[in-house]
Amino acid sequence: MVPSNPAVEKQVPMEPGPDLELRSWRRLVCYLCFYGFMAQIRPGESFITPYLLGPDKNFTRKQVTNEITPVLPYSYLAVLVPMFLLTDYLRYTPVLLLQGLSYVSVWLLLLLGRSVAHMQLMELFYSVTMAARIAYSSYIFSLVQPARYQRVASYSRAAVLLGVFSSSVLGQLLVTAGGVSFSTLNYISLAFLTFSVVLALFLKRPKRSLFFNRGTAGREPSASASELERMNPGAGGKLGRALRAACADSVLARMLRELGVSLRRPQLRLWSLWWVFNSAGYYLVVYYVHILWNEVDPTTNSARVYNGAADAASTLLGAITSFAAGFVKIRWARWSKLLIAGVTVTQAGLVFFLSHTRHIWLCYAAFVLFRGSYQFLVPIATFQIAVSLSKELCALVFGVNTFFATIVKTVITFIVSDIRGLGLPVRQQFQLYSVYFLLLSIIYFLGAVLDGVRHCQRGRHQPLPLAQDLRSPAEEKATLALSVQDKDLRSLPPAQSPRLSPEDGLGATGPGSGEQRQSDLAPAPQAAGFLSLVPAPSAYTPGAAQASGPDCS
Repeated sequence: MVPSNPAVEKQVPMEPGPDLELRSWRRLVCYLCFYGFMAQIRPGESFITPYLLGPDKNFTRKQVTNEITPVLPYSYLAVLVPMFLLTDYLRYTPVLLLQGLSYVSVWLLLLLGRSVAHMQLMELFYSVTMAARIAYSSYIFSLVQPARYQRVASYSRAAVLLGVFSSSVLGQLLVTAGGVSFSTLNYISLAFLTFSVVLALFLKRPKRSLFFNRGTAGREPSASASELERMNPGAGGKLGRALRAACADSVLARMLRELGVSLRRPQLRLWSLWWVFNSAGYYLVVYYVHILWNEVDPTTNSARVYNGAADAASTLLGAITSFAAGFVKIRWARWSKLLIAGVTVTQAGLVFFLSHTRHIWLCYAAFVLFRGSYQFLVPIATFQIAVSLSKELCALVFGVNTFFATIVKTVITFIVSDIRGLGLPVRQQFQLYSVYFLLLSIIYFLGAVLDGVRHCQRGRHQPLPLAQDLRSPAEEKATLALSVQDKDLRSLPPAQSPRLSPEDGLGATGPGSGEQRQSDLAPAPQAAGFLSLVPAPSAYTPGAAQASGPDCS
């Protein structure tokens, strides 16, 4: 029996107990969700278009359609990649603060700006807020353990959706029941946004991020190389080759190689193409639908404008369809193209109806259904893309898809909407957008037919469908977590027979090894939490419409 030394015992650091860690985790998540909720409270956002076209600003519909709104996709394309890199390099919280300040700038320009140039500058600031959404979506993953990714992702996403819904309802109630003017509503929005900036100041800044700040482990090779150079100055050539080899084996290089291999999978290619082309068309409709509503019902009575109610209903339906999509059970390898074709042709019909209807309530209903149909496919696409990718590679794939979707959206905007292009009025734009969706649906349908023909040519003597082909995304997440656990167990070294002694009463493993192994077998985060990396349906385009997004987070 070895006597204990009090001096030695005092030097042993005390680790925080599970209760303290659990309380800290709950406080972080609660504060982040509260911030996410408050950042969406912008009751004047649903009424920006009638505000710009009304007596307060007195812009013409042509100016808003062909000069002001097209600036948004241009500036968004310019700031998307820099904002993505800054988010990771600065570790999230500075970008969240920049987003809050950009929102404040948007509403200051709305209230004080008088010219088209002022409104174009407002669109530039709004594009910064859109690009900075990735900071909120990925911020939570750097604060909690991987085992909690799914839970906190659902919490943060629910907070954003609830904030969007509450903001739309509040704005509609203030306008309809309270008789509040659009200008006063924007002052109320500015007050809420200023409060959200104050909340962002107290967000905890994480110590690590996905790419640039990966902890001390990522800095060990460079430190070792520097130490080697000091010990052996003559080994410069060998050191240079070692550094080049290390760069070739860097995180980004490995991710690019993995991305090239992953693109060979048909499902990943299919849903990535859907993400690029369908989301581009979706956002074009969302950008200009408020202008279309104003043309359908150009009333000057603010109490008769129900844009907030339509936005609230579309948010609610989008949340319901996103939830229902998690329980769809089909053979994804065979029926994905047909499902996409059916949803896309429905969207084409709804957009065509929007371009021809003269009744504002039918226009509202068509937009609600259009947005709900898109949000139905978002979680399916998210899971089909992220199911077999690492967390870092998943973020890269979604970033690349969003970038190419922005390019497509920008090109169409320049040709169709910009005054330097065709400069079409909003109804003709929607007619072209319906043709765009119709062409996409035809392509998807032809792909489904070709898949069916190939299946028939292979004959009927095929093995029965695998069980995973019939699972819903919710069930596949649980299966993926179990497969990761099995993989970790197979990677363990062969267990050796523990030697028990009468003094120990225990085997070779210590008391803390069980907790360590439990953390090693945590579910894969990419299938659980990356739904929140989808652009959340949480914001509205100034002068145009709701700029939602992969959501919704």
